[in-house]
Amino acid sequence: MRDAVKIIGRFRWILLVMALLATCLLIRPPAFDDPLSTVVEDREGKLLGAMIAGDGQWRFPPPDSIPDRMKSCIILFEDKNFYQHPGIDGLALLRAAGQNLASRRIVSGGSTINMQVIRLMRKGQPRTLQEKMVEIFLAVRLEMIYTKEEILRMYLSHAPFGGNVVGLEAASWRYFSCSPQELTWADAACLAVLPNAPSLIHPGRNRESLMIKRNALIDKLLEQGFIDTLDWQLALQEPLPGNPRPLPQMAPHLLARMHAAHEGKRIRTSIDKAIQERAQELLDMHVKVLKNNEIHNASALILEVGSGQVLAYVGNTTLPAEGHGKMVDVVTARRSSGSVLKPLLYAAMLDEGSILPTTLVADIPTSMSGFTPKNFSDTYDGAVKAEKALARSLNVPAVNMLRDFGVDRFKFFLEDLGMKSLDRPAGTYGLSLILGGAEVTLWDLAGIYAGLSRTLNHFYTNSGKYDVKDIHPPVITPGQADEQPTPSGGKVLGAAAIWLAFKAMEEVNRPEREAAWETFTSSRRLAWKTGTSFGFRDAWAVGTDPGYTVAVWAGNADGEGRPGLTGLTAAAPLLFDLFDLLPRTSWFEQPFDEMEKIGVCRQSGYRTGPYCEETDSIWVPSKGLGSAPCPFHHPVHLDPSERYRVNDECIEPSAIVTRNWFTLPPAMEWYYRKGHAWYRPLPPYRQGCNPQLEGEVMAFLYPDDNARIFIPVELSGRRGQVVFEIAHRDPGLKVYWHLDEEYLGETVNMHRMAISPAEGKHIITAVDEQGATAAVRFTVLSD
Repeated sequence: MRDAVKIIGRFRWILLVMALLATCLLIRPPAFDDPLSTVVEDREGKLLGAMIAGDGQWRFPPPDSIPDRMKSCIILFEDKNFYQHPGIDGLALLRAAGQNLASRRIVSGGSTINMQVIRLMRKGQPRTLQEKMVEIFLAVRLEMIYTKEEILRMYLSHAPFGGNVVGLEAASWRYFSCSPQELTWADAACLAVLPNAPSLIHPGRNRESLMIKRNALIDKLLEQGFIDTLDWQLALQEPLPGNPRPLPQMAPHLLARMHAAHEGKRIRTSIDKAIQERAQELLDMHVKVLKNNEIHNASALILEVGSGQVLAYVGNTTLPAEGHGKMVDVVTARRSSGSVLKPLLYAAMLDEGSILPTTLVADIPTSMSGFTPKNFSDTYDGAVKAEKALARSLNVPAVNMLRDFGVDRFKFFLEDLGMKSLDRPAGTYGLSLILGGAEVTLWDLAGIYAGLSRTLNHFYTNSGKYDVKDIHPPVITPGQADEQPTPSGGKVLGAAAIWLAFKAMEEVNRPEREAAWETFTSSRRLAWKTGTSFGFRDAWAVGTDPGYTVAVWAGNADGEGRPGLTGLTAAAPLLFDLFDLLPRTSWFEQPFDEMEKIGVCRQSGYRTGPYCEETDSIWVPSKGLGSAPCPFHHPVHLDPSERYRVNDECIEPSAIVTRNWFTLPPAMEWYYRKGHAWYRPLPPYRQGCNPQLEGEVMAFLYPDDNARIFIPVELSGRRGQVVFEIAHRDPGLKVYWHLDEEYLGETVNMHRMAISPAEGKHIITAVDEQGATAAVRFTVLSD
């Protein structure tokens, strides 16, 4: 019997240990489920901003690593045997028990870092012997599941550091305005003692106690050889932290966007902190100037073309702007596009071969189903080359081009490029789509223009073998699946069309300080475009080169328009300042493999026709070979003096002189000849010759067919008049006017007629003395 007792006695400690291990294996420590702050970092891991956690605590997501200084301080102060014990320190527990018995109260817990992690997990359980036993079991279990480094990270991520500051990283920023990696030995020692007594951090209370604890730890660092005498002396001289400091807010609108999408996460973005900071400063400087005109908001994006990554995201000004929407993130706000879509239409039409860069496009007063576009200058050229119309941002030629291309097609084209804001049927936009009738976002716009530049870069680097779509939204969180470009097969635009569009965009008139940029070899080449929405509510500027794309918006977030709020004056200066922050790059290589050199008519810009005599050679996309030949040159029969037109009814056929003549339609000609002294209208017919009508002879300048007209009552109480106007190829001929069936009178040279038609539908007819006729229908609206 005694032998059996001896055997049991020998193995009871083994059995006890086995029982403890079994218990540890059966019990699993609880997990931390506290809400976390949303933390946004730049591309190098530098803090851009953070959003407080849902429970009002500054509690950052656990870091990947702990700095060596902080690691040394916390282990030396809290648990010097941390790397040796299995989760519990038996000697420390015995020593704590002896101290507590001697004092007859709890003065020491003998807790290891593991045990403190368990206490933090279990959220403030009472300090009883029973709870201590639970902590011991779970601390050992914790050791079985996690590495020492992981346990240390848990502790330093969830330990209290005073007030609403939890975790090392939040404490480092709140008390020292730096990352944990930048803490000095004194800073690290100060933070190491706080979890043990977090109330010591409050300024004005317990400052002396905090200083004593910190300095005692610094002394230990010297004794243990972590620091030398010089570091020790310097550390002791450093002051304690004062009031908690605000965290960095370098991209507040980006932070809000990331918080909405990734709440409680640490998000590594593509932002370059230095560029972001300078971009925000520049934007605020420009808004200070714009405020003189009651313009209070602006926004900007800077993209790296090659990757599409966002280098700077400035959602709005950070200046005080109470009541002016400074919290609105304009990067994602839908705003009227103004003219910034014109280059995309131009490139699309070049790509399909329906126009050439030099093709003449009509620029005359136009009304289409009640839509009456006007040029910003309120003047008209009659006809203008497509590339010049883009460079000068003329509205009427753009509308005429969209009518030819088709609103439906253009909407689908924009969607294929990545514009997500076009959520209405094409018919609701109509032809105003090209002038700001649709809303776009700065985000989509920057992504599209960066994609066009990337297309040209790919074409060059891949030796002309560009065959994949590389136009995608901007990338703000590299490596995260929800922010990666959506793959799509097939190219949207050919490199040749993009290159020619950028060539035209280079000619856009720059702001005054950039006006003579061509004369300086140091000037930066940019393809860029401005836009101004109806009512002067939105000012846009977007520019790109092979390396970078910058997009800018300026205006009022509440939509209030302001006189003088234009893309050129309000947005373009900021665009060029932002480009000055970026390295310069060489210009795009011309994609010759997608281009052909063809002959074009010098006057009309169309592909050379049979009657064109003066020609030029230009590079066009390959599909330009199928574009229409010149429609404005045709043979004209003249008398020997070449002053009159004739036919074989009034002159011998052998005496007829035939010349090829450049002739525009009457309305286009009427405006075109004012700005082109070289333009020669068709000569009149010689007296005695029976005129033969050759195409359109005259056309109404006002009104357009099916126009709806309102005629106001004048101050005298009389009904006002409306002036009808005709362009005639031969102004010297008499024109006879009729309203419905009533004769109104005749005009010579200046073909205008002022009338006051009654309410309702009418038709006005004009007949010249040679029998040519023009007529339009119109409706006079009620008062």
